[in-house]
Amino acid sequence: MDTIFTLLMILIMIASILLVIVVMAQNPKGGGLSSTFGGASPAQFGVQRTNDFMEKSTWTLGAVIIVLILISVVVTGKPKQAAPVIPQAPTKEAPAGKAPASQSSAPVSVPANK
Repeated sequence: MDTIFTLLMILIMIASILLVIVVMAQNPKGGGLSSTFGGASPAQFGVQRTNDFMEKSTWTLGAVIIVLILISVVVTGKPKQAAPVIPQAPTKEAPAGKAPASQSSAPVSVPANK
């Protein structure tokens, strides 16, 4: 089970790195990688395909990461809980000659000898 989890974590890291690369290659104003290949040249159809590819790869990689994370949660399962440890207060022993604190401290009547 650990090997499956490790494999999933490696796949998640690879997909995350690829997602960062794809996002960094895009330009927030719409140029991005497509402007490198000619900008507003007559090959406008090729530029549009580059933008579509970058957008689809972003969404696909994001979905792959989410699916891999969900699979890793299912594979690892619910963590086993250990039995709860109940802390106990230390017991105090009564000093010699005194009654324990749990007993009543009311005076005891002793019958008189006649």
